[in-house]
Amino acid sequence: MRDIKRIIIHCSATPTSMDIGAEEIRRWHTAKGWKDIGYHYVIRLNGEIESGRTIDKVGAHSKGQNKDSIGICYIGGSDEEHNPKDTLYECQEEAMRELIFSLRVVADEELTIHGHNEFSTKACPSFKVSEKFKDII
Repeated sequence: MRDIKRIIIHCSATPTSMDIGAEEIRRWHTAKGWKDIGYHYVIRLNGEIESGRTIDKVGAHSKGQNKDSIGICYIGGSDEEHNPKDTLYECQEEAMRELIFSLRVVADEELTIHGHNEFSTKACPSFKVSEKFKDII
């Protein structure tokens, strides 16, 4: 198992009218020449958690930050014109909190939680993780 210290939260940068999941994102990423989907987990619009890369594999979700992190992507994060917008549904947030809790148990340590926007100029995940998840950071 690799040494995991952080969870980095992402959005798919799609409007909520696009009900996609891990397989669609996998196709997008492999079409770019990547080995697999860049994220370890995808949270669909209905709160269903889908697996991406296995957590023993380094992800491809946040340039320069992948070695010791797990990438979680929620579907959404933009309005219909593809402008950044916090579209995280309550069921997605609940699923994300449960997933974070489970990952911390498996890692047997307090993994830190970050937004992709902390490591890039992108708006992703279209909200401030330090505000939305302040109770568990």
